[in-house]
Amino acid sequence: MKLITTALVLLSLAVVSPAYSATEQQNKMATCNKDATGKKGDERKAFMKECLSKKPEAPAEAPKNSQQSKMATCNKDAAGKKGDERKQFMSECLKAK
Repeated sequence: MKLITTALVLLSLAVVSPAYSATEQQNKMATCNKDATGKKGDERKAFMKECLSKKPEAPAEAPKNSQQSKMATCNKDAAGKKGDERKQFMSECLKAK
């Protein structure tokens, strides 16, 4: 009976969130199984349900001094400069920050 219940829970999770590929779900299942080591019965069932229903964390934002943000800042500061003057300024600006 527990096996059937667990299978139904897993199946319902797969139906509810079809955006995830099978590989991602398999990785999630493996991770949750590893984390559930030592738990038994209802405790394990509750843990697995909670673990498998968690959404993946949003990717971290790029660091403030990423190349793109440096480029944007230097581009603003280089307004009005042209040719070699701009090239020299951009080179120094991107190195400095």
